[in-house]
Amino acid sequence: MNEPGKIEIEEVTAVAAPPKARVDLDDVGHKPDYLEGFLAQKPAAAGAAEPGGDLYEGVIDALKEIYDPEIPVNIYELGLIYGVDVTPDSHVVVTMTLTTPHCPVAESMPGEVELRVGAVPGVGSAEVNLVWDPPWDPAKMSDEAKLELGML
Repeated sequence: MNEPGKIEIEEVTAVAAPPKARVDLDDVGHKPDYLEGFLAQKPAAAGAAEPGGDLYEGVIDALKEIYDPEIPVNIYELGLIYGVDVTPDSHVVVTMTLTTPHCPVAESMPGEVELRVGAVPGVGSAEVNLVWDPPWDPAKMSDEAKLELGML
């Protein structure tokens, strides 16, 4: 009997497991291997003028061969290269800066970059834009450059 204000307690020793949901994959038109098509796809090849492409990577390799005369790190890892743009007709535009506007190689470095990039096989012409904004700072260096300079 249930008295007002009193709660009855029922002790349960076992509970039946709920039924499991089953989906017959043949009925819904799916195959059990959901990754079949995904794993069969091949990555799209990068164009020669895009990052990962032969021409673009050749330009990056050429930039990695140019070293700052005062710092034993190449200008690419040093973070002096702000951009590399390759047009469909193989014209390469490198946007770069120097560590300071008073850098002793401020007059010669852009010319060297232009010559080295222009010598990469497949490059039609090369142009260098020297910019000062945003100014270079050590945070732009790669981890490899920081390690080489003992900053890590």
